[in-house]
Amino acid sequence: MRIVIIADTFPPLRSSGAVQLKHLATQFTNQGHSITMLIASPEAIIDWSIEELDGIRVVRLKSPKTKDINYFLRTFGEFFMPYIMARNFNKSPVSNETWDGIVWYSPSIFFGPLVRKIKQLNKCNTYLIIRDIFPEWAVDMGLMGKGLPYKFFRSIARNQYSVANTIGVQTIGNLKYFDDQSILKSDQNVEVLHNWLLREANVGCSIRISDTHIHGRKIFVYAGNMGVAQGMDLIFKLVEQLKDSKNIGFLFVGRGSEVQTLRSRVSILGLNNCIFFDEIDPTEIPGLYSQCHVGLVSLDARHKTHNIPGKFVSYMTYGLPVLANINAGNDLVDLIKREGVGKVCTDSSIESLSNMAIELAEEITLDNEVGQRCKNLAIKMFSPQVAVKKIVSALQA
Repeated sequence: MRIVIIADTFPPLRSSGAVQLKHLATQFTNQGHSITMLIASPEAIIDWSIEELDGIRVVRLKSPKTKDINYFLRTFGEFFMPYIMARNFNKSPVSNETWDGIVWYSPSIFFGPLVRKIKQLNKCNTYLIIRDIFPEWAVDMGLMGKGLPYKFFRSIARNQYSVANTIGVQTIGNLKYFDDQSILKSDQNVEVLHNWLLREANVGCSIRISDTHIHGRKIFVYAGNMGVAQGMDLIFKLVEQLKDSKNIGFLFVGRGSEVQTLRSRVSILGLNNCIFFDEIDPTEIPGLYSQCHVGLVSLDARHKTHNIPGKFVSYMTYGLPVLANINAGNDLVDLIKREGVGKVCTDSSIESLSNMAIELAEEITLDNEVGQRCKNLAIKMFSPQVAVKKIVSALQA
């Protein structure tokens, strides 16, 4: 098939979404499909550009800035993003081409108008990959009430849903949200499309734990965004709680709104059981994880929607069991317990979490099979091969 994929993240960006989309596009091409990426590019100087990346055609369309800015400017930028992309798409040589299917990745929730335009031109099926049910999760977090902003974002999200022939959500629990008959038409389909990741070779890492003061301990690593939705406060309390442990060290790698606050607290409290590094290139992740023992997963307990974070998939792919602090009822709770790939806390208790950390550090010394269980789970549930086959099947229906 000739497929166009629309997103606002793709390499050289280093986010988990960018990595996932690169792996997805690569697997599409491996299965014989022709892929064109339409990528929102606020850093672009010209209206459009085309490049080839490992057999994938990438069309970058100049768009407003939507990341690392305040909420008002982000909303403004995202609202106008699809219209400006559509204008620049019309200027590009690919605007005269035809496609057999359209796939787009959410977040953002604002791509509806662009997808509708291309769908009308091509009269083809569409597939929405939705990773966050927004604005519902923002309400759960107390970041938004159910006033006018909520109604505005909900209308944008529902406009996006209306363009999709099939919607792929990341867990079984998310299917319940779409049971509301007012959200979808009878001819639309919703299915589970798990997150995916391709296992890549260890080419080394610029971070060398052997050169740091936490060398020789069981390393608990957190790699990824450190923002409000991640509930980092409890993770940091865990670092404080275990400050006297000589067996456990904490490694934080990434960026986000909470990073500077966490770094300052480490400095003020004089903690010597953790260390921070800036975001690294995704190609270095295998080399980073090969030096670690446990992956940290954190979601704010106020979440009511279900979420299997990309970092969990990443930890599984490279054989790291997890210590997870997540919202009760999340599908991830039963998955971790059933597969024996770590420990999970749902009561937001620092006592529970610290006890689990100590137990897990001891257990992984004795359990030689836990790493392989993690890898087996990744192959079974989170492979890009499975994701591509599901998407293609829906587009051809």
